[in-house]
Amino acid sequence: MVHAIGVRQPGGPDALEELQLATEPLGPGQVRIRVSSATVNPADAMIRSRPRQDETDVVRVPGMEVAGVITEIGPDVDRPFEPGDVVMAIVVPSGEHGGYRSDLVVPSGSVAKVPAGLSQAKAATVPMNGLTAQLALDTLALPDGASVAVSGAAGKVGGYVIQLAKLAGLIVIADSSRQDEAFVRACGADEIVPREDDFATEIRRRHPAGVDGLVDCAVLDSAALPAVKDGGTVVTVRGYQGDGTDRVCVTPIFVRDYVEAGDKLDRLSDLAGSGRLTVRVAGVLPADQAAYAHRKLEERGMRGRLVLEFDN
Repeated sequence: MVHAIGVRQPGGPDALEELQLATEPLGPGQVRIRVSSATVNPADAMIRSRPRQDETDVVRVPGMEVAGVITEIGPDVDRPFEPGDVVMAIVVPSGEHGGYRSDLVVPSGSVAKVPAGLSQAKAATVPMNGLTAQLALDTLALPDGASVAVSGAAGKVGGYVIQLAKLAGLIVIADSSRQDEAFVRACGADEIVPREDDFATEIRRRHPAGVDGLVDCAVLDSAALPAVKDGGTVVTVRGYQGDGTDRVCVTPIFVRDYVEAGDKLDRLSDLAGSGRLTVRVAGVLPADQAAYAHRKLEERGMRGRLVLEFDN
């Protein structure tokens, strides 16, 4: 049996409980990971609290990114893994399958080796948030020297967007509160818009024609659209599809589209290991304190991610 944290009935943080679940079967193209670290993300709270539509998912295990050690490799794996490799992985939760479990099976394309010097707790915070940031920039597909605005720049995804955008040769205009300004500048933002100001209005004041593209990590939705020039693109992270006009292209992204983008995850791992991607861990807690971690998550304003640690 496998130690896991999940819910039998959806609800608040206290709905999370310790569970003993069956071991997942290992199939072709998959690897088995002994999980040491599982990151707590806002998406986990949605899985925990979402009303049940039917009785098919009696147990739900949250968790979208983990780190641990490969213990078994299935047939037809075409990536260079061996048992004993320390790895990070992105997870698509479904029923009992989720990151908050001590033994997990995932496609090999969802896994990357952790470089020496990067702790498993830190590595666990890279896959889902890093791939989301990379997908956002790939969706914008801006040329070298183009301008991109980032709302919610001090958050986990926002910080990654800034750093990846600078590596791609883009000019970055980011929002920030006063307390986060040093971090946002350290990520490489070329300009900072005060968080308290009207984001789009301030960007237009500085860039009258508008910016070439925007990644809306703060979920400003329609309020962000005026910041972008005619014909530009806005990437959204919570499904917003635009205001019904075609002045700008509004494209929602979903990280599941990159869930087996192993080459991109390899690059993110290398960047994190070399310090070119800033990894922020707010704290490491035993897995049995998941409810506390979710309560802290709902307080908002936390920088970095809490990580649950499994004792294997």
